Amino acid sequence: MLRLSDNPALSGSVDDADLALTEPATPKVGLVDILQGLASDESRERIAVGDLLSAMGDRAFGALMLVFALPNIVPTPPGTSAITGTPLVFLAAQLFAGKSPWLPRMISDRSLAREDFARVVQKIVPVLLWVQKLLKPRMEVLLLPVCERLIGLVCLLLAVILALPIPLGNILPAIAICCFSFALLERDGLFALIGGVLSVISLAVVSGVIYGIAKATLYFVVGPLLG
Repeated sequence: MLRLSDNPALSGSVDDADLALTEPATPKVGLVDILQGLASDESRERIAVGDLLSAMGDRAFGALMLVFALPNIVPTPPGTSAITGTPLVFLAAQLFAGKSPWLPRMISDRSLAREDFARVVQKIVPVLLWVQKLLKPRMEVLLLPVCERLIGLVCLLLAVILALPIPLGNILPAIAICCFSFALLERDGLFALIGGVLSVISLAVVSGVIYGIAKATLYFVVGPLLG
């Protein structure tokens, strides 16, 4: 009787198949691991926007937008919103247009000192870990391709506000963009819905701030001239 072990070719193929089945899959590196890895890399003096893009690898818009939005919901070094807001504008525009994520050199070369980046990461990691426990696939009808483009349009508007030097204009838009990012990452339509509600509130608050600033400017500049 012929057995598989009697035939070296067949025996080898079975052994290879067994190895393929039993070999453990390479664990997926999470966002937290990537951020902490960059923050602890003492070979770098500064962390550039391009470094974050490279570290994200083949991750979609959700991860990239989340990385640039999260620092704006916690106290950060001055100028952080200007560094993170501009990439968000480009990424949101590309999501709206259905393109792959890409940033021009003038933006990807912007950087923070590694120590400042490490402090930002230390503040956002607990938020990231806490929210991840709440995420799960649901209400995926809100994440159909046409809805993703609508999310891109809303995030584009929020990112423009975030990049501008508007008092109180960064926290709420950043939280809304984070909710959209989590929704895209985990196909969680509930977070997309929350992001939409927060977007409306953000626009209302920022509009009120801009109106107040404009009214005060007119009062102090134009008022004396008329008086």
